[in-house]
Amino acid sequence: MHYALDIRTFLFSHYFYTGVRIAIGVVGLTMLVYNVADMQTTMTVFLGALCTSLMDLPSPLRHKFNEMLAGVLLCTVVMLVISLCAPVPWLVSAMMVLVSFFASMMVVYGKKTMPLQFAALMVMTLSMENQVPIADAFLHAGLFLGGGLGYLAYSMVVSWFLRRRIKQQVLAEALFELARYLRIKADFYDVRHDLASQFNQLVRQQIVVADKLQASRDLILRDLHTKQDGLLVQVHLSMLELYEQVLSTHADYTFLRNHFGSDDVMIFLRDLANKAAEDIESIAYAITRKKASAPSVNYKAELRAIQYEMQQMQEAEPKPGSEEALTVLRVTYNKIRDISELIGQLHQATHNPVDPLPILPGSDMTPFLTQQKFKFNMLLVNLRWQSPIFRFAIRVALAVTTGLWISSHLPYMAHSYWIVLTIVIILKPNFSATKQRMADRLIGTVIGCLITALILRFVHNPMGLLAVLFAASVAAPAFTYVKYRYTAIAASVQILMLLNLLLPAGHQGVVSERLIDTVIGVVIATAFSYLLPAWEYRDLPKLLRNVLKASQRYLTASRDMLEGKVKDDFFYRVCRKGFMDSLAALVSALVRMMDEPVTKHRAVKELNRFIVQNYLVAAHIAALRLMLRRHQENMPQGPVNKLIEDTYLEASEQLAEAQRILAPKSKKREGAVTVSPQAPQDKALSAKIELVGPVTPEPVPAEASSWSGWGTLQRRANLLNQDLREIVAQTTAIDDILRRQD
Repeated sequence: MHYALDIRTFLFSHYFYTGVRIAIGVVGLTMLVYNVADMQTTMTVFLGALCTSLMDLPSPLRHKFNEMLAGVLLCTVVMLVISLCAPVPWLVSAMMVLVSFFASMMVVYGKKTMPLQFAALMVMTLSMENQVPIADAFLHAGLFLGGGLGYLAYSMVVSWFLRRRIKQQVLAEALFELARYLRIKADFYDVRHDLASQFNQLVRQQIVVADKLQASRDLILRDLHTKQDGLLVQVHLSMLELYEQVLSTHADYTFLRNHFGSDDVMIFLRDLANKAAEDIESIAYAITRKKASAPSVNYKAELRAIQYEMQQMQEAEPKPGSEEALTVLRVTYNKIRDISELIGQLHQATHNPVDPLPILPGSDMTPFLTQQKFKFNMLLVNLRWQSPIFRFAIRVALAVTTGLWISSHLPYMAHSYWIVLTIVIILKPNFSATKQRMADRLIGTVIGCLITALILRFVHNPMGLLAVLFAASVAAPAFTYVKYRYTAIAASVQILMLLNLLLPAGHQGVVSERLIDTVIGVVIATAFSYLLPAWEYRDLPKLLRNVLKASQRYLTASRDMLEGKVKDDFFYRVCRKGFMDSLAALVSALVRMMDEPVTKHRAVKELNRFIVQNYLVAAHIAALRLMLRRHQENMPQGPVNKLIEDTYLEASEQLAEAQRILAPKSKKREGAVTVSPQAPQDKALSAKIELVGPVTPEPVPAEASSWSGWGTLQRRANLLNQDLREIVAQTTAIDDILRRQD
């Protein structure tokens, strides 16, 4: 369950705050104008404020201003154009098709432009029946612009006063998701849970964590002025250290289950991890309430119980493999204990305001932050048949055309725009999101209309109806990214209540027409979701290559850091972020593919395995780093660096082989022989390996054998290359399946 669906956390989340802020701005501005103007003017101002509020998301103030201003200007132009064309039916229909196409093309700039695309399409739809003289068209556009700018000014002022509060809420959200991630890991020690399904669940949650960490970076690492900002930076950096420690806790769970599956020690490990998750949640709770957190979880019982169990095992009669199993158990125990210590540091970080700049890991945080890049060339490059966004834009334009044609033949016209609005709400660039929106939109509208009908039947007091309108205006934006079905319910109630308040005598029949229009819109959107689709399997080779390239860079950066070739871990962190982002893109594509028709599924089992193995590579690298830090005393630098170099040399060759497998195969002419060119780095790597030759086991130097971390380092290095060999095997299988079924 999403953490924000719990009432204890929802009321302190940025989702609820955003909903309240938008509701006060939109409803307040609407009621204010209604007291001094007629209904048509009020509705135009309301529409301007509502469309602008769609861009009112938690983001840096400069980004927020740019995004909302772009929304105001674009939507004003769309409203003016559609209003000018409205008196001519064929012209307004043609213009709506063009606007639908170009608005949908804006999606090339990423998910940040999705609200902007919808805002443009919504104002287009709601202006389609605005048949007014030319002078009035400009007047309405000016009123719309005024409503949008009024809401923009209101939102920027409120966001400036609450800027630190929003930072706290986004940071707390990342901590809540990290706690959930740790709870999933805790179930690995419970034999009742299947390992394969747990790995799949874990990898998907890791993507959620990575997304929330990025949102936290974008806010926390910008606009640093006070010591309170420094406190949030300190908590954020401590959270990243904790995240890497949690990532490194991966163990050979099959091995542990085979040896200790029926023993109490596994239950103690699970309970210890769950307590750590509960402790992280307590920190998140404190941050949302603007308080310093205090440790409320006691780990002593589980720690002592595990120590006692390990002591009993050590004193018992040895069995085959028991010594190695005990070593793995002890390493796992130490890592979870380290997690509890880092959580203690995280608690402490919430107490001490500090200057922000001295504690940052580097002078330039740009590589870690999301940048606004809106180059016109990107739009031009995607104006081609092979582009999924281009095909999506055509799909939307054709669906809107069909909706307009059907609505023109309905026996009623007053609210036929709801068909087109339903279409543009449901149709998304990928089939998975469209499929989810279909059910949510239909069910949400039905429930919303029924709720509205009941309220209008029993509630007649204007203040009571206004309270319902305000509550719906809060819920509609608050649940957009948490539970869209709730948003669909609230949006239906919001529009119907507004019509009833502003036009009490003209709302009869709206509810039933709304239901009919929604069903028609859902049917059209469903049909067109299969037209010119961008099936996810077509992008898999590119996404797989991106993961392998990012993994190669991550390996190189981690090797240089482990061998002490760099003075800090700044570049390592950048490469780790790049690797996690590429893996997140692949996981997202796989999840979307699973929502597509079964005939469009490709190599699902192999892709799951590929993703899990890459996750394990990241876990091994994190574990190596923390292990060297733990065993730093008397570490023999020479033998350790040689083992790291040999390990990473083999690992790089495995990744290079996987990239060669996925390299695009050029079509060869009959009788011709083609040779795939080798990348410069691959050539250098191959030459280096040829010089080295096959690696033969060497005797362990005496200084290394006496070092406490040598055995753990060897074991982790072997596991790293074992997982990379599995990645090569899964890459081969995926490539065969994609080429065979293409």
